[in-house]
Amino acid sequence: MTSLARSVWKTPEAWRTYLAGALWIAGTVVSVATGEPDVAGWLRIRLDGPGLLLLAGALIGGWNFFPKAVTAVRRRRLDMNFLMTVAIAGAILIGEPIEGAAIAALFSLAELLEAAAVARARRSIEELVRLAPVRARVVTPEGTEREIAASELTKGHRVRVRPGEQVPIDGRVLEGASGVDEATVTGESVPVTKRPGDPVYAGTLVAEGYLEIEATTDAGDTTLDRIVKLVRQAQAQRSPSERLVERFARYYTPAVTGLAVLTMALPPFLGWGTGLEWLTRGLTLLVIACPCALVIATPVTVVSAITSAARHGVLIKGGEYLEALGRTCAMAFDKTGSLTEGRLNVSEVEGIDGTPPDEVLRLAVAVEQRSEHPIARAIVRRALEQGLSAPAGEVTGFEARTGRGVVATVNGREIRVGTPDLFAGSLLPERFGELERQGKTVVLIGENGRVVGLIALADQPRPAAARVLRRLGRLGVHQQVMLTGDHELVAGRIAQELGIATVRARLLPEDKVRAVEALRREHTTVAMLGDGVNDAPALAAASVGIAMGAAGSPATIETADVALMADDLAMLPYAVRLAKLARRIIRFNIVLALGLKLVLAGGAIGGAVSLLVAVLVGDMGASLVVTLNAMRLAQLGPEDVR
Repeated sequence: MTSLARSVWKTPEAWRTYLAGALWIAGTVVSVATGEPDVAGWLRIRLDGPGLLLLAGALIGGWNFFPKAVTAVRRRRLDMNFLMTVAIAGAILIGEPIEGAAIAALFSLAELLEAAAVARARRSIEELVRLAPVRARVVTPEGTEREIAASELTKGHRVRVRPGEQVPIDGRVLEGASGVDEATVTGESVPVTKRPGDPVYAGTLVAEGYLEIEATTDAGDTTLDRIVKLVRQAQAQRSPSERLVERFARYYTPAVTGLAVLTMALPPFLGWGTGLEWLTRGLTLLVIACPCALVIATPVTVVSAITSAARHGVLIKGGEYLEALGRTCAMAFDKTGSLTEGRLNVSEVEGIDGTPPDEVLRLAVAVEQRSEHPIARAIVRRALEQGLSAPAGEVTGFEARTGRGVVATVNGREIRVGTPDLFAGSLLPERFGELERQGKTVVLIGENGRVVGLIALADQPRPAAARVLRRLGRLGVHQQVMLTGDHELVAGRIAQELGIATVRARLLPEDKVRAVEALRREHTTVAMLGDGVNDAPALAAASVGIAMGAAGSPATIETADVALMADDLAMLPYAVRLAKLARRIIRFNIVLALGLKLVLAGGAIGGAVSLLVAVLVGDMGASLVVTLNAMRLAQLGPEDVR
């Protein structure tokens, strides 16, 4: 149990509950042992022996909610505190102090259990706050090291972090290399290798290496701080189900109070039994009617889901978006960077007229290693992966021809890498057209005016993308649409590989917005996945906007309704599964709470349910069941989604 949950059990309300419970048990035991009635009859309370113990227990336990009941009456709103106060007073006056003391003790205990459950559900936020170190080692301009409070760090500070220590501030690596455990921010369980130039986040753990970083934010404005702030705000928001239940309870409580009054007054007036008998039944009905379990059914579930998601690197902005994600049956996807890796990769290297593919790649690398173009970086990266190096010798006359390619001389041979425009008059190989029709970018490699090979490049689907889309389909997200500004051929190739049937290509940002709005007219609840601020208009147009790779990007975190902190598409099915399970639990809890009350209410009117059973089952029991049911969400992790 966390310190936050433990503190609930040390409050004045908790100590009054313990004392009330002890007095109730003691009074009951003495009453049974002496064999005497605990009261002397209707409206005559004995203030000695067990009667005194029970009356003291009822007053001490009831003091946890008596003042709230008075406030509710002053505001002309009948709530659960009012119902319980009337029930306790009535039980004592009709000669049932054991039941009166039981109501006070057990209702107070139910309130404590609810508070402890909510505190436990919020434990991940408390843990996040504790993650950031309190002290930091700063490098002075003279090169010496001094220790300061982490709260004093500002942008530009140079900070040293040793193995086994936590990063105190968001920053950029200047020196050193190490694996860094980023689970606290992104939910990624495998340490990420960090080298000079890479970003690091406050609260993450440096594993085996030494890092020297430059702070890129001020203390209090780190990614971890933003996560904590947004999760707290999300917990404070009311979901649609919660607002609906609150509106229902506003009319439900006065209506049931009226029914209880009729139960007490009408049957005796008609001559059906004694006044004491029907007064007892009416008071029992008041206890059963207490909407405690109904009111907590939704908020405990929402808090549990949001904090569980945050612990796994998924930031959900509030109950409204949690429920909307749970209703989602259609989802739109940005292509580049969301479903694909977002960079060009070499897919084919082919030689012409007997030139080996490895030689084609080595010639291309000889000139492209001097270029910063994305195509050049992809070719160099492929050569490094295959362990190939450029031909030995001097490279001279390097020239980049905009829109066409590059030319250079290597050991006296003119090497060209580029589009057909760079090879005017040369016959294009048949494979060139075939690869272009597949939606790939194709460059030719020439030596001394002769085409010797070609290299095809394409933005590849993420390795997990097809599996993720299948999982989403199994979760009920059957309508999947790709929205992209790319060419139809490129979009069609990716969609075919991933199994997406509907593709909208060549879209401007405003076109994506219109496409999402059209989906909403057809499906009502539509989610949109994008990987950055450039998708913000479409994310805003969706019922739920989901941003990928939001860690370290304040704008993306603020824009999205749901943020996948890690650049990991596999977290999407987890978020959807969690939201759908939360929605089912909310519905089940509400139906259970109402159904149980209806059954017990019928039993109370028929005289089959006592005051003690009403508070044990109808109030505390129901509250405990819905709370434990909601806490199941804390056990769901990404590994549980298949």
